[in-house]
Amino acid sequence: MKAIKLLPVFLLLVFTSCSSVRVYSDYDNNVDFSQYKTYAFHKKGIDKVEISELDKKRILNAIDRELSKKGMTKSENPDLLINILTKEREKIDVNQYNAGWGYGWGWGWNPYLWGGRSTYVSSSTEGTLYIDLIDAKKKELVWQGEGVGYLTENRKEKEKQINEFVAKILEQFPPKAK
Repeated sequence: MKAIKLLPVFLLLVFTSCSSVRVYSDYDNNVDFSQYKTYAFHKKGIDKVEISELDKKRILNAIDRELSKKGMTKSENPDLLINILTKEREKIDVNQYNAGWGYGWGWGWNPYLWGGRSTYVSSSTEGTLYIDLIDAKKKELVWQGEGVGYLTENRKEKEKQINEFVAKILEQFPPKAK
């Protein structure tokens, strides 16, 4: 009986913990992240990213917003340089369903089975956004965040999706002290 009472709580936790973006991060253990207070975008690296200029602007604005929430400011003489990279890949799913009905046992041809098979093919685009934080003085990568999720072409949804990608990635910065 207790299990039945706990089931709604468990389902609520499962559904609220699901997100459309999976995030990962990696960093240099020897770096003191409290020293970083200012940042600038690494223009040479960002110019090489092969996405639309509008999407670049959306990503950079989202990064600005998230870093300012963390108390960081943009500077001409930054502590960190920020670079982005993107990747995308097409995922194709093929599903076959037996649309027949009837009865019978055994192997081989069944004269009582009518219908046929239905095949459904669907495709989606999975995108990956990398956010690299580079120590401006040493020119070394100190932190990298990665977000993976499905992309949309819907303009209104795209803005929301980019903001979600960036927010989820930068939730992991700075790394928590152990």
